[in-house]
Amino acid sequence: MTFKKTDILLPKFSKDSEKMKKWSVVACDQYTSEPEYWNAVSSFVGEEKSTLRLTIPEIYLNDEDIDKRIENTNKTMNEYMAEDVFEVHKDSYIYVERTLANGVKRLGIVGAVDLEDYDYNKGSQTKVRATEGTVISRIPPRLKVRNNAIIELPHIMLLIDDENCDIIESNSKIKDTFEKVYDFDMMQSSGHIAGYKMSKEAAESLDKKLAALDDIDAFNAKYGVKKDSPLIYAMGDGNHSLATAKAYYENLKKEIGDEAKNSPARYALCELVNLHDASLEFEAIHRVVFGLDADSFLAAFEKEYAVSYDENAKGQSFIFVSNGKGKKVTVTNPSEYLTVATLQKFIDAYIEKNGGEVDYIHGEDVVYKLCTDSTNFGMVLDAMDKSDLYKSVIIDGALPRKTFSMGEACDKRFYTEARKIK
Repeated sequence: MTFKKTDILLPKFSKDSEKMKKWSVVACDQYTSEPEYWNAVSSFVGEEKSTLRLTIPEIYLNDEDIDKRIENTNKTMNEYMAEDVFEVHKDSYIYVERTLANGVKRLGIVGAVDLEDYDYNKGSQTKVRATEGTVISRIPPRLKVRNNAIIELPHIMLLIDDENCDIIESNSKIKDTFEKVYDFDMMQSSGHIAGYKMSKEAAESLDKKLAALDDIDAFNAKYGVKKDSPLIYAMGDGNHSLATAKAYYENLKKEIGDEAKNSPARYALCELVNLHDASLEFEAIHRVVFGLDADSFLAAFEKEYAVSYDENAKGQSFIFVSNGKGKKVTVTNPSEYLTVATLQKFIDAYIEKNGGEVDYIHGEDVVYKLCTDSTNFGMVLDAMDKSDLYKSVIIDGALPRKTFSMGEACDKRFYTEARKIK
């Protein structure tokens, strides 16, 4: 199976809510411009056992002492294992209920994904696929961290497209029959989390429901396509972490051949979440181009596409912002399934030819603030409908970078569970 039970490590004090509040730390790729956040976390954790000591916040990846940080992280992993900090939950799934800062619950299941069924390259036809373009240059520094690690801690979130909200959500009705393995408030006002070790019967039911998603005829009928293999699991968060796990596994195969297929490194720990979970809201990420003339850009855009400025035009629309004013632009003959994909394809080609820089902006008001004259111009986009995610990846391949944002930093996955990879 592509997603399966695995041996999950939790600290032996997992039922101590105060200790777990210091143990569990937000994904390392958050707050990358806010050293004060990580300083506060370090101060709060103090000398207690914590995943802060087992991971490296990406804010430090380019520091001169990164090699020493990696060495210390690996050393701490070995110390925790030697000190018998962990309890092994053999061949398990953990059902997770995360209450976000706004009070909404996100439901998930922690298990292992088979990296044999994953390819992050655009156009991939594997069962597990990236939803946004993978930046290959981001893998080596992360691979450096993983190379000598004996355990992994996941902030990877995989999505399934279950509009009936049955595969994961059904466990909420029977969770009282599971063993509760943790239940605590999260640090830095990040909500609450509870985890339950699923029963044998519930795990078997989950396996059957996930196996049904592998039916190619049902898949083609659902999405109106004719494909030879289904997209079952789409990346939600942690794309580059999963890509790093894949790179590590592929390197291992080069070193030891088929023996690598029996290695725990073949799998990566992650949390499975339904795309239709009530907590998942897709927010638009807008574009601002710096150092180029707005009128020249629009003229070139009009040569490439059939463009209408009619407020009632049908097609792919966005607001073009220049000189502090915005106007609606509609492409009536788009080249891609999503507006953002059509636009990003043109922006990339135009900048490569003419220079300039593009930045990705949260907040429509910020776009207008940055585009007060004709030398900077912006494009305000509507938020992507999350129901379009799967079909877009199926048809166009991985989406352009910065297509959508999914939740606030404090709501991202926190490191709680771990798994041996050596």
